[in-house]
Amino acid sequence: MTSILLAIVIGAAFGAVLDRIGASNPNWIGRMLNLTNLHLMKTILLAIGVGSALMFGGQMLGLVDVGHMSVKAAYMGVFLGGLLLGAGWAVAGYCPGTGVVAAASGRKDALFFIAGGLLGAAAYMVTYPAWKASGLLDDVAGGKVTLGTVPGSKFDGLTALPGDVLGLVLGIAFVVLAFALPDNLVGNRAVAQPAE
Repeated sequence: MTSILLAIVIGAAFGAVLDRIGASNPNWIGRMLNLTNLHLMKTILLAIGVGSALMFGGQMLGLVDVGHMSVKAAYMGVFLGGLLLGAGWAVAGYCPGTGVVAAASGRKDALFFIAGGLLGAAAYMVTYPAWKASGLLDDVAGGKVTLGTVPGSKFDGLTALPGDVLGLVLGIAFVVLAFALPDNLVGNRAVAQPAE
């Protein structure tokens, strides 16, 4: 019961942060994707970079147990799904997480987005045997692998580079990129503030 309560508290806090930074507003996502306002992109890069640096740095210091690391298998369906997710994100202005946050904050259009996502998931479940038979769900590039080999992990690395060092370096690079990016790459429009 404690883990469920903890998950609810962490999820609510994460949702509140997403709403506060504007990630639940499709207008902000549209501005990020058309490169006219990069504040949200910079926030995403900063969050990924800090999380990566803390996780891999913690592994190197022995503070984070490598056994908890989970890696998803690579297969062509993932790449196709990623393209579909990106296109849907651009059209709808939501990804699955931000759509739920937007619905929780009272946006009615997000309810239609969630309903569409659930219908899409149901359609995938019904047609799963056809997708499985197509070969799109077969592992590629070794399946469950990491970019570099993480000491103590059960996953193979695509390269001989030390995975924890690579993760730390990439995390720091994302943080640097977040601070180095300008406010916009296209146009010189005034930066709007998210709704309170």
